[in-house]
Amino acid sequence: MNYNQDFKKIDFKLHPELYRVGKGEQGVLLVEPYKSELLPLWRFKNEELARASSKALFEAFNKYNKDMDFAGMDMARKYLQMGYTRARRYANHRSGKKYLGEIPKNLKGVSGAHGRSQLPLDLDLEKAACAEIFKKVWDKVELNHVYKDLKKEWKLWYG
Repeated sequence: MNYNQDFKKIDFKLHPELYRVGKGEQGVLLVEPYKSELLPLWRFKNEELARASSKALFEAFNKYNKDMDFAGMDMARKYLQMGYTRARRYANHRSGKKYLGEIPKNLKGVSGAHGRSQLPLDLDLEKAACAEIFKKVWDKVELNHVYKDLKKEWKLWYG
């Protein structure tokens, strides 16, 4: 993901050649107009919301697929993945906080423990169920042959 781009000024539907897949969920909260289209669909508070959210994100994925909009497909995949990872975080740590202590100011926004101890598990079985709901849909997206082929080509064309 090229974080040197001016994400506030780029419309990635108009300029899909500027979109980069990145790793995991990179760019999920930056790439417009997809962020504005998908973020309102993303919910994991309980199983009912997770089911509705994953279904809505999968429908968005299918619409982007029909339109051969790879950036949209990949962004929908990222929101499904983020549904899984965030629900898993809360499944293991009800507070959503995984580590003890504050992040040093010079490391804000950088992932990792940064020498902090991990908090003990405080399990939430409903959030674990939410994570599994997202994981099943995310797996379906990853197996979609159009998505897989476009992703491979995209990486060849644009890196």
